[in-house]
Amino acid sequence: MPNIASLLKSEISRVARKEIRTEITSLKKAASTYRTEIAALKRRAQDLESEVRRLSKDAKKAAPPSPADADPSKLRFSAKGLAAQRKRLDLSAHDCGLLVGTSSQSIYNWESGDSRPRAAYLTAIAALKVMGKKEAKARLDALRKERG
Repeated sequence: MPNIASLLKSEISRVARKEIRTEITSLKKAASTYRTEIAALKRRAQDLESEVRRLSKDAKKAAPPSPADADPSKLRFSAKGLAAQRKRLDLSAHDCGLLVGTSSQSIYNWESGDSRPRAAYLTAIAALKVMGKKEAKARLDALRKERG
């Protein structure tokens, strides 16, 4: 005849294993569900990141960096470059002066190398580089209308 203590111990162990098994199966199901949801969220995050990369590339292609946003201290000036931009846009010194916000004599002095533009004018000069002929003419017309 077995000892009552050993029977009681084996019965308690059996019941405890049964209870643990039921708890573990519910935890395994929950963990599996969580892993599935996490994998889906990771895939969605990767898709969104690739979409952001694609849109940022498109935005860079669509809008070149604006020279007006650039730091004037980092902008370079070249007298030949200003003359080339003015020639490319088919502008007179007076018209170029209107676009930059200065006089035609200043434009001549800058192009000849007699003087250098101040930092305030460098951003306007840099804006000429990204400007096309049509845009330059449109801005000139708008400036002339403002002045009357």
